[in-house]
Amino acid sequence: MKEKIKAIAIIVLSISAFSLSVISMQEANQEILVSAKAISNEKIGWGIKRNNEHVQPDLGASRLETLSKNKGIAIGNANSKKIYLTFDQGYEAGYTSEILKTLKENKVPATFFITGHYLNTQPELVKQMIDENHIVGNHSARHKSMPDISDEEIKTELLTLHQAVYEKFNYEMKYMRPPKGEYSERSLIATSNLGYTTVMWSFAYKDWEENNQPNNQEAIKMITENFHPGEIMLLHGNSKTNTEILPEIIKQAREQGYEFYSLDQFEK
Repeated sequence: MKEKIKAIAIIVLSISAFSLSVISMQEANQEILVSAKAISNEKIGWGIKRNNEHVQPDLGASRLETLSKNKGIAIGNANSKKIYLTFDQGYEAGYTSEILKTLKENKVPATFFITGHYLNTQPELVKQMIDENHIVGNHSARHKSMPDISDEEIKTELLTLHQAVYEKFNYEMKYMRPPKGEYSERSLIATSNLGYTTVMWSFAYKDWEENNQPNNQEAIKMITENFHPGEIMLLHGNSKTNTEILPEIIKQAREQGYEFYSLDQFEK
């Protein structure tokens, strides 16, 4: 009888332990689900609310918080008259050689965010960027919107280009700019997990349409009136206007007390 009671007790204890184990697993799975739901894939399109008098623009406090907590930057120190010049290079329109010449003559560092297409069609220019101590950044292999693709596809988009640049030039990319300026909390986390710093911007203007280029004087006015401390300036390398006015932009920036710095010297 005692042995029978002992056996029943063992069974009850085993069932209890199993039940606790199941409950623990359910709680753990629930925590994972809650955590997954907390990571938003809502697409965020970058935008700028400009201010006057060379004050830093309003980039949106919540967007900046989401960006910064996931290893991203968009604007530097508000008390430092530093400008970080960046170019997006989806494809070549015949102007980058002149842009590089201007940068070299004026001793200005820049960051060029390239695509897989740009690397495949313009390897000599990419090599020149590297040789002349500019930064080459990752603009993805095929210029896909990051929130529209899975984490695995994000990994493929960035690392395919990363590996190709490394194999050609023994150069490790570490900065990326999301195609179309679109991202989500999920895509930022995926990008950060790959070791990349996401770089947005605090100034841009409509300069990318080759057949609808802005007037040179209007473009100069737009750019120079919006100089601000900690500016990450975005220009497109396929712009004839940008190529022609770049020497004047550099001149006026320096006359206003600004200087150009590399993203490697970024100051928050």
